[in-house]
Amino acid sequence: MPKVSLDMPQEILIDLKTHVGDHKKFVSLADAIRTACRKMLDQLDEIDERHGRSGD
Repeated sequence: MPKVSLDMPQEILIDLKTHVGDHKKFVSLADAIRTACRKMLDQLDEIDERHGRSGD
């Protein structure tokens, strides 16, 4: 799997970390970021579909 590096505001990182760990929604920070990206891409696909844009 390719690795990606990014800069992120500290506030977002702190918020994300509150959802990561044992008995929380995400097992790792990477899992939280991947899940957020997938959800955003799904939402963009839905928007494109509503506007008649092809997902090619």
